[in-house]
Amino acid sequence: MRAVVQRVSRANVEVKEDTVGKINRGLLVFLGVGEGDDDKDLEYMVNKILGLRIFEDDKDKMNLSVMDIKGEMLVISQFTLYGDVRKGKRPSFIKSADPKIADNIYNRFIEKCKERGIKTEKGVFGAHMYVDLINDGPVTILIDSKKTF
Repeated sequence: MRAVVQRVSRANVEVKEDTVGKINRGLLVFLGVGEGDDDKDLEYMVNKILGLRIFEDDKDKMNLSVMDIKGEMLVISQFTLYGDVRKGKRPSFIKSADPKIADNIYNRFIEKCKERGIKTEKGVFGAHMYVDLINDGPVTILIDSKKTF
């Protein structure tokens, strides 16, 4: 699994002019599921993202997690995180998981975050979405469950 995690002041996602997810201070997570991802990858991503210490403490040090600040999360499915552009200029997405498998893992990720007490909103899997955000910092972190970067 891959994720682009952004610390935000607020974020929302629209599908066909309807707001389907909206958060205040917390994390915007673009989440991609790759071919062969399993429960081990899912648990790694949940633990890593919820534990990321990227919010300032009272000494202005990035030392607090989204759980520590009682923040919120907006999770957007994004298969394009597996786009391979090493050859040519048109991305290849052959390393992305089958959509049925990816949808299941995406929704399980969201449920696991909710089970940990985080208000978690989401986009619509497979839909064309418009994401609006205020990146706080800016702080943007890349995570890969296979640790390829």
